[in-house]
Formats: sequence, C-alpha cells, structure tokens
Amino acid sequence: MENNLNITARIEALLFFKGEPVSAKFLADTLKVSETEIADGLNKLEEILKTGGRGVALMRNGDEIMLGTVAEMGATIENLLKEELTKDLGKAGLETLAIVLYRGPITRSEINYIRGVNSNYILRSLLVRGLIEKVEETHVRSTIYRPTFELLSYMGVSKVEDLPEYEGVKTAVEEFKNVSKEDSDEYEEEPDLPANKDA
Repeated sequence: MENNLNITARIEALLFFKGEPVSAKFLADTLKVSETEIADGLNKLEEILKTGGRGVALMRNGDEIMLGTVAEMGATIENLLKEELTKDLGKAGLETLAIVLYRGPITRSEINYIRGVNSNYILRSLLVRGLIEKVEETHVRSTIYRPTFELLSYMGVSKVEDLPEYEGVKTAVEEFKNVSKEDSDEYEEEPDLPANKDA
C-alpha cells in the first residue's frame, strides 16, 4: 500500500515513473502533501542517493527535479546515446514519429493509447535525435510532443499540413481514437501505461 511508504520513497517512485523534470508543486499535488514536506523528502532522498553508492542522483534545475545518472557513468551513457543516434529508428520509432507528425501536438498518454504500449523509450530516442520536441503547457498534466523544424526540413515540407495525405491520415487517426475511446470505459488521459510494456 502506498500509505505504508514514507514520503521519500513515494517521491523516488514518482520521479522514476515520470522519467522527466517535474516541479515540487507537481509532486505536492500528486502526492497530496505540502510543498514543505516535499522539500524535506527531496533533501532526504538526495542524501540517500549521495551516500548510498547508488547509480542515480537527484538532479535540480531551478524548481524542476528529476532522477539522473551519476557523473561516474557519463562515458558509458554517452556511448549508449551515440549508439541510439546511429541505429535505425525501427518500426516502433517510425510508428511513433508518424503519430506525432499527423496528430501532433499530442500528449504522451494519447500516443501510448493509440499505440497500445508505453512509448517513453521511443519518445526519448526521438527527442535525442532532435526529431520531436516537448511543448510547455502548464494546464496539461501529460507531456506534449510536436515535430521539430529539423524533422519537417528532413521531410521536405515547410509545415505538417504539406505532408502526403495529411488531412486523410489525421482524420483516420482521430476516428480510431474516438471509436476506441467509446469502446473502452476505462480510457483515461492519465496515467501512462506501465513502463514494463515499453516498445
């Protein structure tokens, strides 16, 4: 049960699940505690990660917090990123990219819903390659993605509307989403699908 976990463990679990920068306010609102409790929990978590010989560290950038790898793993992580940038996108990557192109801006949870699997890893790979980018929308809980200018340039178009059969494909995706939503009483914008279904 969640209530059996202390605030530090709950923060750690939430940061691990999100896998991206979040604000202290987001943590407080999600865990239904005060921002003072979040600040104390973050300080304890930071200390635990620093002194426990762990491979992850608490990273802060202004009001945003996330879990990242320790500096000692820098060279290994850099090599992995280079491998990601040089290998083919694969079917899952192309599928996700098409959804962002023809349906974007689109939330991560909508992408996961359309594909039927968690797309966090694929989205991170596309971000690293500079093919998609995040859109800052304070009123939307889920991360929003859109194609970058670099991707449009690579595709040889000046705007997404110039993509082949843009209107038809966008309409088809939207109809699929609406029909599937009506057929499922369990559809929700949040949360994203479990990370162990990543593809």
